[in-house]
Amino acid sequence: MATLGKKLVQQLKSKEFREYLMSTHFWGPVANWGIPIAAIADISKDPKYISGKMTIALCLYSAMFMRFAWKVQPQNMLLFACHFTNESAQLVQLSRFLNYNYLTKKEGKEEVK
Repeated sequence: MATLGKKLVQQLKSKEFREYLMSTHFWGPVANWGIPIAAIADISKDPKYISGKMTIALCLYSAMFMRFAWKVQPQNMLLFACHFTNESAQLVQLSRFLNYNYLTKKEGKEEVK
């Protein structure tokens, strides 16, 4: 177990890892994590505020960039994880939007402008 810890520390101190931390391969996905975090935070909010068009756009966006992250060489698994999380959260939001606007009765619903 101690040797595993030493190997991990050596890897973290390596030049390759420092170069990775200073690349867009790392900081691009880190910056993108704001989108799925916001979507997850919005899951507990009232569905009357969900924009169907924006949710669909974000689903398509994440699907395209998941494929990009998988196909680019070297694969960017951090970007893939970010967009996989966002795709999942946006699909939950889309189901809430559809349920609220099309599958439930309109009684007691307020119109949002």
